[in-house]
Amino acid sequence: MKQPIVDYQLDLENHWVARLECGHCQHVRHDPPWTIREWTQTAEGRTSMIGYQLDCKKCDERSPRDWIAE
Repeated sequence: MKQPIVDYQLDLENHWVARLECGHCQHVRHDPPWTIREWTQTAEGRTSMIGYQLDCKKCDERSPRDWIAE
């Protein structure tokens, strides 16, 4: 199920995690050559992707939320 990115946070290993509107989180690593997400490397790049929809497998599985909106 497609869900828009609403914010980001860093995990304990300093990798970027997208917070999705549904309440789930998803890593958005830039890990060449396997995954190319150069936009994660700058604040401007991350901001430009707010609203971009990612496939949320946790929604498909009906998993509980990872975070609660403030």
